[in-house]
Amino acid sequence: MSIVGGLSGVDCSSQCRRKRTPVRTHLGPNHPGGFRRSRRPDTVRGVPSRRSVLGAAIATGVAAWPVAGCQRSPAYPAGPLRIATGGQGGVYYVYGLAIAGAVRAALPRLAPAVLTTGASVENLRLIGVGAAEVAFSLADCAAAAMTGRPPFTASLPVAALARLYENYLHVVVRADGPVARLPDLARRRVSIGAAGSGTEVVACRVLATAGLDPKTGLTSMRLGVEESARELAAGRLDAFFFSGGLPVAAIAQLAAAVPVRLLDIGELAGQLCAAHGEFYGERTIPASTYGLGRSASTVGVPNYLVVAASMPFSTAYAVTRLLFEQRAALAAAHPEARRLDRGAAVGTYPLSLHAGAVRYYREAKR
Repeated sequence: MSIVGGLSGVDCSSQCRRKRTPVRTHLGPNHPGGFRRSRRPDTVRGVPSRRSVLGAAIATGVAAWPVAGCQRSPAYPAGPLRIATGGQGGVYYVYGLAIAGAVRAALPRLAPAVLTTGASVENLRLIGVGAAEVAFSLADCAAAAMTGRPPFTASLPVAALARLYENYLHVVVRADGPVARLPDLARRRVSIGAAGSGTEVVACRVLATAGLDPKTGLTSMRLGVEESARELAAGRLDAFFFSGGLPVAAIAQLAAAVPVRLLDIGELAGQLCAAHGEFYGERTIPASTYGLGRSASTVGVPNYLVVAASMPFSTAYAVTRLLFEQRAALAAAHPEARRLDRGAAVGTYPLSLHAGAVRYYREAKR
């Protein structure tokens, strides 16, 4: 079976004559990245290298590649492209609108629609039941979906198109209020994120790591970022969690209207990794992001663009290619799209890259 397909800017006839031997080095789902290139895991802070991810994907996904000779790009089928995002005050929604606009202009046989959702967990469930074709998700939630761990009750057959950017966990309180540290949230009114969101997952993990039970140690509410901001401004909420790219529009608007501060929680990243997997890193929210006068240490989690493993090869290829060809237009909609990078995009541990995405990355590296 040929795995060369359409290689943009390459002499196809010479490529088709070249025999390729798949690298069979897959080590199973419990190994970081599922492959090995040398005697130590080929990772940077838990993120597999581009070369090793592509090698693993070729070894395990070649059977899914269509035999199409040396065509330049596979024809994609007509149909819907429902994009599961999040609340309207978050980055997922803005990014999703930009992707939909790019699809509408460049892939006319697809009919994009942007779905407003609770975010990561709900998005993955929508992919699982066929109610969405593309979804934004945090890496920790995607890992839970793949393995069937809580909050999921069964494994979902999902794959990734790209690692997009990193989310930063915001813990927002009023600057004139009594909450200065995470333990001060005890017995207070706290939004832990919208039901079905990745924020809810990581907020509960952070609280538990800090010795607070979200069910009994505080008055938990499940609100989206916009409603959380309104309630904090009105004095009906003492704090709220939200995981998002920088800047989060709803938090920026809140900070312009009400004195707020962000709690420092970055020191918990190591404990989170030990308990839940290598998805978390200590990060900094710069003071300039919201004009707060001081930076805040926090926990970062990667974001993936996720699809069903059964998505047509040609559709996955076309959408992945679109992300990079329209990167400037996406970045004009939200600055986080500037972080889309081919070298980092393949680091979607523990999710496998869809075979259509693999083909794009192989073409692009030549």
